[in-house]
Amino acid sequence: MKNSSLSFLYFLIGILAIILLDQPSFYPGFIAKALIIPALGILFVVNLNPFSSRLHMLMLAGLLFSWAGDITLEFTRANENFFIIGLVCFLLAHIMYLVVFFKTPGKNTILNKRTYLLLPVLIYGIALVSYLFKDLAAMRVPVILYAAVILSMLTGAINRKDKVNGVSFYMVLTGAILFVISDSAIAVDKFGHHFGSSGIVIMSTYFVAQYLIVTGYIYQHRK
Repeated sequence: MKNSSLSFLYFLIGILAIILLDQPSFYPGFIAKALIIPALGILFVVNLNPFSSRLHMLMLAGLLFSWAGDITLEFTRANENFFIIGLVCFLLAHIMYLVVFFKTPGKNTILNKRTYLLLPVLIYGIALVSYLFKDLAAMRVPVILYAAVILSMLTGAINRKDKVNGVSFYMVLTGAILFVISDSAIAVDKFGHHFGSSGIVIMSTYFVAQYLIVTGYIYQHRK
């Protein structure tokens, strides 16, 4: 993959964003978090021409929606309504990713012949919603919809099996799992049980997830 220095810069920004979590001053942490996705977007563009393929464009759209979500959620502390806007942004990002995963050329052997591999995804989704259900109140429908979409994204990552090379498959799959963990931590922290290290768990799994999904997609197209 081209420009390993961009990967180093990306992780440097991500670590900085974690260090600046919960600082009294708003702007340093906000700026660091706002730079995460642009750094990854540059890495994506350098390695793949995003205008040469419809799937490339959808991946880029997923990054843009993620960036919008990152920025929007930072204002939740001032206005709770921004949480819904951020939720919608990330919902759209996951839809972009799941479309890319399911549209990856090849036979859908997992969905057609190995559906048992999706059982853990279904069990996890039911367990998470059941745990949060009584505390969701008016947010039940949005959160359940969001859970269905992100687990569909994970299903799409599993469905890439035998369609792409092994490196690409496992990188994207690991990224998708980490994304589910990150969003689950947000839901548990906000609606279920607040835990002190939530910010570190959410941010670390999130920026590693995005990196693995994007670079895994890049490795899919390596000659």
